[in-house]
Amino acid sequence: MTTTLPSPELIASFIDIVGSANALTNPADLAPYLVESRGLYKGTTPMVLRPGSVEEVSRIMKLASATRTAIVPQGGNTGHVAGQIPREGKADIVLSLQRLNRIRDIDPVGNVIVADAGCILADIQKAADDHDRLFPLSLGSEGSARIGGNLSTNAGGTAVLAYGNMRQLCLGLEVVLPTGEVWDGLRRLKKDNTGYDLRDLFIGAEGTLGVITGAVLRMFPKPLGHQVAFAGVGSVEHALALFDTASSLCGAALTGFELMPRLGVEFTAKHIPGVRDPMDTVHPWYALIDISTSDSAESAERMVHELLEQGIVAGLVENAVIATSEEQRKALWHMRESMSPAQKPEGGSIKHDVSVPVSSIPSFMKEADAAVMRAMPGARICSFGHMGDGNIHYNISQPVGADKQAFLDRWREMNAIIHGIVAKYNGSISAEHGIGQLKRDELVEVRSPIEIELMRRIKHAFDPAGIMNPDKVLRAD
Repeated sequence: MTTTLPSPELIASFIDIVGSANALTNPADLAPYLVESRGLYKGTTPMVLRPGSVEEVSRIMKLASATRTAIVPQGGNTGHVAGQIPREGKADIVLSLQRLNRIRDIDPVGNVIVADAGCILADIQKAADDHDRLFPLSLGSEGSARIGGNLSTNAGGTAVLAYGNMRQLCLGLEVVLPTGEVWDGLRRLKKDNTGYDLRDLFIGAEGTLGVITGAVLRMFPKPLGHQVAFAGVGSVEHALALFDTASSLCGAALTGFELMPRLGVEFTAKHIPGVRDPMDTVHPWYALIDISTSDSAESAERMVHELLEQGIVAGLVENAVIATSEEQRKALWHMRESMSPAQKPEGGSIKHDVSVPVSSIPSFMKEADAAVMRAMPGARICSFGHMGDGNIHYNISQPVGADKQAFLDRWREMNAIIHGIVAKYNGSISAEHGIGQLKRDELVEVRSPIEIELMRRIKHAFDPAGIMNPDKVLRAD
């Protein structure tokens, strides 16, 4: 694999494929493609290619394969583990999917939408909505995240509890292989047991096996009833008990159950324009509860009232508010989705995207909190996330007045503490953000040798030249 700068002739050959207007080489034009959102990784590249068709992607990969040129696929550059960032000091070429942004077909009867990988998630949501359907994936970055990246990281978001992550929301894929061959797997079938499931190999592979260029995505009928409640609770244990009650009472109508700490609410109200504390009382923890029903608005309203009444009687809910309009529902969700960026003005933040069995969340968080405070007195723990599926964003903000860089220099140390506790609960060190570069070296520590060996065999089978997003997920041979 080539790690030195491509020759002028090779650069010219790549430019010929996409045209000079879609081949970026000026440093100022390259800059937005080289840094991930948290600023932890900055890469280098001789050029960014922006193909406008699957054929152009195929030609790029054929040339890259013939010349052993490393290619890094990139969507909206919203990833949190630097899987979409080229390596520093190498000659990786960035392949941007931004121009592949066409919705190819919408089938409301079959509840599917076929789209290019470069489509922005919010545009997919709107296209479904225009046909009185729902595409349920929802992320804080949905205005810029692209479908190919969502698939490559097996994105989860806030509706996994009811609808699943991207693996469950995708029926078929179109992928350009490292050789330039195109696999057309754009099937719209819910049942297809003809051999190995190639689709699931590419979903979550972070661009290390091929370039996703198109997908068949599942849509759902829009719910007729929708209610959002915000409940103050006294402990994580009470939040878990309330979730259990909600699951029993609401069943499939429970579409979201988010856990938030008091500190997170304070950060968002302080730093995010338009966000305010929904309550006039203070509570240690909060649950954001989303209920969607298929029959009527009245059923959703009855359900949320009954849930909160049961929670109050059981001593689980201390206070609660129910959104009375779509604007209020969006405001409550905006507060939750803003919890991560709201930490930035408070200084450095060491973040963890982990999951444990749902029933273990209180024990995990109690043990993790104690370990963090022993290692870093004064640290401000802002742990929140998708309680319904066990995914906790266990974030640590720097102590007040601490040196930001000195705090961030302890990232690996704090990772080791949190991930060590996650392992005790048979959890995962990456619930929805992926491995990328950030967690690559930890992956070999938390997965068994045979699992790592099988991953390497798969990688070598699809990409024997090692040109496909090298050094992501697994270290290059």
